[in-house]
Amino acid sequence: MISITRKLEFDAGHRIPNHKGQCKNIHGHRYVLEITLEGFLSKVNSECDYGMVMDFSDVKSIAMKYIVSNWDHSFLVHDQDLLVLNFLSTLPDHKTVVLDRVPTAENLSLIAYNILFPVYKKVYDKHLILKKIRIYETPNCWAEYHGI
Repeated sequence: MISITRKLEFDAGHRIPNHKGQCKNIHGHRYVLEITLEGFLSKVNSECDYGMVMDFSDVKSIAMKYIVSNWDHSFLVHDQDLLVLNFLSTLPDHKTVVLDRVPTAENLSLIAYNILFPVYKKVYDKHLILKKIRIYETPNCWAEYHGI
């Protein structure tokens, strides 16, 4: 098996409500999302992905549709953060993504994995597996979730 990784970037705001430091404040990041897939090389030389695990443009288009286009230039907020949720609801047409957990880098990597795993599996069945999601919150800080 061979692994491939595609990197995508997006901007989003968030806060960590009970954080003891500055992250309790509303702020934003230039997030980097890395998607690592593992599989076998295509051996059908008449197909466009011959010699590839998956075409990088296909990795990108799936991640754009299910994660990046939804999270980019949004505010990621925990569904229990009522102060921020109530405030955001007063802003007309605000792009808010309500999450079932606090939007830490760790949780975002898990959420992204859970969203993307069934999509890549459906498209490529047993020939491909979503191995890892890594989310950089800053250039020096990241979290990653390893799947099966």
